[in-house]
Amino acid sequence: MSKNNLENLFKNLENTFDVEMPETGHETRFLDKLNTKKEAIKIIASKRTIWKPLLGIAASIVIIITIFISTPKQKTSSDLASVSPKMAEAQDFFTLTINDELNKLNSEASPEVQGLINDALLQIKKLEENYNSLKTDLQESGDDNRVIYAMISNFQNRIDILQNTLNQIKNVKQLKNSSNETSITI
Repeated sequence: MSKNNLENLFKNLENTFDVEMPETGHETRFLDKLNTKKEAIKIIASKRTIWKPLLGIAASIVIIITIFISTPKQKTSSDLASVSPKMAEAQDFFTLTINDELNKLNSEASPEVQGLINDALLQIKKLEENYNSLKTDLQESGDDNRVIYAMISNFQNRIDILQNTLNQIKNVKQLKNSSNETSITI
């Protein structure tokens, strides 16, 4: 601010300043009030500092309990892989073969053969449900050979269904191509 502005400001406020002397003991009363407020602030602050760590610990415990409760319990899986290492290899082989055949089946999808594909997938689904019940039977029977053979047979049946469906699709496409060739030459 410029010097003139300050002088003008003080001239305007000249008679409005409080120039009276405060009563005696004013300073001590003021300091007493100030000290009591400081003590109240200290008490409030000390209460907060006590509860902050406790609240943090309580929140941590709640989170740990929630994680423990919400984590799904691992069931003991009873499938071919749980019987022996050789059976685990067999299960891996069957699973890979079935997945390959399913990929081939999906790549052959067309409107002419969609009914065949849907029927095959329905039969595969039934066999998978049967396999799930066989897994339960295996767990209950304690690695009974009959159940193991039934599980292997289930895998083989799924592969057979997929391969037969692929052969039928191949035949349908050949018939379609041969009928198209004869209609063109006629």
